[in-house]
Amino acid sequence: MLNKFCWFLLEGGISIVQPFLQVSAQDSEGGLYVCMNTFLGFGREHIERHYRKTGQCVYLHLKRHVIEKVPGASGGALPKRRNAKLFLDLEANGDLSSDDFEYEDEAKLVILPDHYEISLPNIEELPALVTIASDALLSAKSPYRKQDPDSWEEELQASKHAKSLVQLDNGVRIPPSGWKCSKCDLRENLWLNLTDGSVLCGKWFFDGSGGNGHAMEHYKETGYPLAVKLGTITPDGADVYSFDEEEPVLDPHIAKHLAHFGIDMLQMQVAENGLRDNDIKPRVSEWEVIQEAGVKLKPMYGPGYTGMKNLGNSCYLNAVMQAIFSIPEFQRAYVGNLPRIFDYSPLDPTQDFNTQMAKLGHGLLSGQYSKPPMKSELIEQVMKEEHKPQQNGISPQMFKAFISKDHTEFSSNRQQDAQEFFLHLINLVERNPVGSENPSDVFRFLVEERTQCCQSRKVRYTERVDYIMQLPVAMEAATNKDELIAYELKRREAEAARRAPPELVRAKIPFSACLQAFSEPSNVEDFWSSALQAKSAGVKTSRFASFPQYLVVQIKKFTFGLDWIPKKLDVSIDMPDFLDINHLRAMGLQPGEEELPDIAPPIIIPEDPKDRMMNHFVESLDIDESSVMQLAEMGFPLEACRKAVYYTGNLGAEVAFNWIIAHMEEPDFAEPLVVPMFGGAASSGVAGLGAVGLDNQPPEEMVSIIISMGFQRSLAIQALKATNNNLERALEWIFSHPELEEEDGEPALNMMDLENHTNANILAEARSEGPRIKDGPGRYELFGFISHMGTSTMSGHYVCHLKKEGR
Repeated sequence: MLNKFCWFLLEGGISIVQPFLQVSAQDSEGGLYVCMNTFLGFGREHIERHYRKTGQCVYLHLKRHVIEKVPGASGGALPKRRNAKLFLDLEANGDLSSDDFEYEDEAKLVILPDHYEISLPNIEELPALVTIASDALLSAKSPYRKQDPDSWEEELQASKHAKSLVQLDNGVRIPPSGWKCSKCDLRENLWLNLTDGSVLCGKWFFDGSGGNGHAMEHYKETGYPLAVKLGTITPDGADVYSFDEEEPVLDPHIAKHLAHFGIDMLQMQVAENGLRDNDIKPRVSEWEVIQEAGVKLKPMYGPGYTGMKNLGNSCYLNAVMQAIFSIPEFQRAYVGNLPRIFDYSPLDPTQDFNTQMAKLGHGLLSGQYSKPPMKSELIEQVMKEEHKPQQNGISPQMFKAFISKDHTEFSSNRQQDAQEFFLHLINLVERNPVGSENPSDVFRFLVEERTQCCQSRKVRYTERVDYIMQLPVAMEAATNKDELIAYELKRREAEAARRAPPELVRAKIPFSACLQAFSEPSNVEDFWSSALQAKSAGVKTSRFASFPQYLVVQIKKFTFGLDWIPKKLDVSIDMPDFLDINHLRAMGLQPGEEELPDIAPPIIIPEDPKDRMMNHFVESLDIDESSVMQLAEMGFPLEACRKAVYYTGNLGAEVAFNWIIAHMEEPDFAEPLVVPMFGGAASSGVAGLGAVGLDNQPPEEMVSIIISMGFQRSLAIQALKATNNNLERALEWIFSHPELEEEDGEPALNMMDLENHTNANILAEARSEGPRIKDGPGRYELFGFISHMGTSTMSGHYVCHLKKEGR
């Protein structure tokens, strides 16, 4: 039997008036019902359940009617006039032309259980308090506007330099492509000075792109105040920055200023997905292939064929959730349990993760928001020669607001990485169990890591939990190396001659080469051999100790350059429809192999701890430097970032970021990392890192980390003891024992504090209870893939393809 696998081709007052289902409920057939006590919104099919659960019986019923305008004498619609009946602050349907249609809003009070209706306004019959509450609801601003503070743009002011800007007549002409900074080789985040035509790079953090600040340096040297960002020029304008005024500005004369350097802004175009024409010209084939441009596609309707609206750089979320809710286990866990989840969720369902998942799943799978158009509508569309999508789809605004709250990246409107969002979602699924079935079990697998000391030849086997198979791109295995060399020569010649670059040639990498690269041994930096009691050369190989039901594979096309600027490897990899990775099955300790002694690296106590830090040991610690750099790029001190990553057990930048927020007020926040002596100082000066203290208690620092995540102290101690003080495994242990969170922790804690020999037996038994791991055959059939188009994780577009009903 074949399992499924997904490819992640990663080249991610009153303010709660929201519908239970994430659609434009006010436009739907049943409208929107708002509870007058809690101000929560519901669709028609859920209002009875809310009434039975809460006893609340008074609801405000909102309905928006779409009316076709009356034709005038000339045959066209009458001129648009202000509609006094449009009073709700709700988004209009973008698929309907405002020239042919208008809206009318209707409001009523509905009394359950008899659905008695009172039209509004009705000052004569209603108490003053009810009238005031109804008016407040009807005049309230949309909660989506309040949830999305980053979605609005500040109104820019015209620069004081625009009218009198002096432009040098130096003959500079700017080509349509092939730009690079005149002081370095950067080709991103480039700015054209509108005085002398210099093309220079901006700052690293200015617009989410890399740079060395040469544009600012040029202004300080010359005083030339205005610059326009290359790649943002369109017939509608461009992004202009004033160095003197230190803010983005408007240039009312931008067309004339650009024409001085040979740029006709009326000829510049922008793709619908937000990519500039300069960005997509060399990647046209990628866009056309993934979007199936030029192919007549058949619209799909019904359950499982519902689209999601792009909220503005939310394609990473949409793509992941479409894939997630195509998996039966997630369908059963959330949509199958929809009534139970709703009945037992908090009074405010917007604050419950499982309710949000159930709502989104219902919207995608019910088919209620993906209905085929009526025959008359199709005929009318053909007569008008219009080809607009008939699906209303669903808008995941509530879902995004909830799932991304308190997350600095996902809560913004910036483009994100789909793989990072997938892991963030799995973390939330693990922490919010729904019933006895954990749907994320289908992704979880065990990785066996074999580390070998090259000098003593002894080995150590460890296991860890993972959810994604990350495959490196084997660039050296390209099958078209001659074509790549020829292309690079032509590209450099075109760049030197300031001509348009040649047609792009991508490296063709066999998938088998990526799989082979995954299985190859890798060097272990700063490996400390317990057999030699010293540093030595070490190699590590990874194998599958179990095979998941659904295998998620990430092609690691994103990398960092020497300047730490994220770059995307522009390669082509053919994906197989069937995958067999049984040869990657872990075998465990083999006959003839000798294990490395279980001895931790020594900690040398400094003579004066206040003045001499243990740098020699800190350098040998296993710290994820990529997470350290991610945090450092946010502006935190480097030493604080190292401590955050170390104390959170290399669980990633997100967990380390939470540690920084919790400890940034401490006086030694930015001091160098000093490894604590758990359980008191040892007279010999040597102790094991992470060893159980003299009182048989886990390290207090690890306990504090788990407590800071919202768990009880007793549960943190129990989890650490059950996993031999392994922080990552302790968190997995907690997630796999959700029933313990609701119990009183003291009995469990006391049980763990028995005599040493009894305690050892309990630990051994608890260790065997780790997270639930499903194991199956290592054979998979392609189920879906998520593709990224663009050059960076901070821009571009994600698209999801799924195999359904054999297609």
